[in-house]
Amino acid sequence: MLLKIHPENPSQRQINTVVECLADGGIIIYPTDTVYGLACDIFKTKAVDRIALLKGTKKEKANFTFVFHDLSQISDYTKPFSTEVFRLMKNSLPGPYTFILNANSNIPRIFHSRKKTVGIRIPQNKIPIALVRELGNPIMTTSIRDDDEIIEYTSDPELIYEKYKNLVDMVIDGGYGDNRPSTIIDCTGAELLVVREGKGSI
Repeated sequence: MLLKIHPENPSQRQINTVVECLADGGIIIYPTDTVYGLACDIFKTKAVDRIALLKGTKKEKANFTFVFHDLSQISDYTKPFSTEVFRLMKNSLPGPYTFILNANSNIPRIFHSRKKTVGIRIPQNKIPIALVRELGNPIMTTSIRDDDEIIEYTSDPELIYEKYKNLVDMVIDGGYGDNRPSTIIDCTGAELLVVREGKGSI
């Protein structure tokens, strides 16, 4: 199913349709402020398995990221972090950044690996924010990569739908996406470490 949602003014009825899909264990493709991503409810084990299979990775080793709707929701799933990290996130989010933090025991057991860390995102896009707020818990996300050697990420939702329509339950068309991923900052060590420089400026 291809569902067109207005990126600036998403309708509540359409958001409810997507949330029902996620709550039923469905997987979706959705827009962010960077590239389009694959997503599911973090508590739906079979949906997580499907995404891991699509990405060709083992879920225990995968670097999946969680999308939150605001900063207050993050502390429910992470161990306490420094004032410096909080200030950095407050100044950067919503925005094209992924922050790696230490996870707490509220993270579903399916994600527990030896790393005990989790990627955190609050995209500057009203569609995922509305989805997470309505769902009531974070969604797990991972970027969609292209097979093209030159263009790493597909930005056209209709092309994405053609490729994935038989593999996912729903593709949200929120307009053309970016083809640059988020900037990743690891906040788990003594010093902040830029793991990947993406759309977010350092």
